[in-house]
Amino acid sequence: MDRVIGLIAPGTPGWTLNETTDLLLKKEFDACREAKAPHRLFLDNGLNNLVPFQHPDMDKWRDSLHHGLMARFGDTNIILTGGVDDIWQNTQNGKLVVADYKSQANTKPLEPESYLSDAFKEGYKVQMDFYAYLLQQMGFEVEHTAYFLVCNADREAGGFNGEMKFQEVLIPYQWNSDWVHDKAKEMINLLNNNNVPDAHPSCKNCAYARQRSSLEIEGV
Repeated sequence: MDRVIGLIAPGTPGWTLNETTDLLLKKEFDACREAKAPHRLFLDNGLNNLVPFQHPDMDKWRDSLHHGLMARFGDTNIILTGGVDDIWQNTQNGKLVVADYKSQANTKPLEPESYLSDAFKEGYKVQMDFYAYLLQQMGFEVEHTAYFLVCNADREAGGFNGEMKFQEVLIPYQWNSDWVHDKAKEMINLLNNNNVPDAHPSCKNCAYARQRSSLEIEGV
């Protein structure tokens, strides 16, 4: 309905605190990028072989609204895009490492298995798979281990006192882009179809639209 008909769902306020965390992290990693040096978290996690990737289009790749990573899908007129948070590089083999910043405030332990098995993290994994796919389509070799840099705010601090403390944890993720090609073909077929598809049962916008329509029909 958005792409074909132009019916855009109502927007929501921006996540300004999360965006600020991303902005400050990018400043840190850009300083290391310029110095061609590992970030402090790489050193703390035994990843001394990683450095932030240097490329003239890095700012474009991180601009999800106007550019992002881009790749034409086969011989179609469809351009697949995605704004990545950061890209690192393995200095031992030259392969790229996809990185995604995540901010949260959660009392659960931050360890890979429980973090990635959370049903709400499925969308995060789709993001990583897609970014890796785009980089491959752009001609880059990509390490199969990507990283979520999770910044977890301390909710058990004694007070605010003008600052918020965060735990920083690197969560490794073994991405898989095998599904992307077929899903993109399915998406294109849907866009070329004149029939509106059935609503997904978990779509809140669709549920709201159905309920509102029923109330209007009943004259409420």
